[in-house]
Amino acid sequence: MTRERAANLPKDDWRSGHPDFTEPNLSRNLALVAVLRAIAKRHDRTVGEVAIAWTLHHPAVTGAIVGARNARQAEGVMRAGELRLTDEEVTQIETFFAETAA
Repeated sequence: MTRERAANLPKDDWRSGHPDFTEPNLSRNLALVAVLRAIAKRHDRTVGEVAIAWTLHHPAVTGAIVGARNARQAEGVMRAGELRLTDEEVTQIETFFAETAA
């Protein structure tokens, strides 16, 4: 998602009025994607794979239910289970949430 894409969503698209796709949450969510993208680049992975790996990193989480629209996305979902984030990367993501908490 980009700011431009969010601004141009059709009125009948559920996201057009959803708080995650409007301000101030849109800016916060795009900033989170930038953090995840930097980590993904270091691992040659997608942002989605990093988000799933971060979720699975939590000791109370034993599995993640995710969807895929095509075989390529399904492959990324499966690869995410193999991705091990460093302690520094986990801290970087958690710091983002701590600093942007409402």
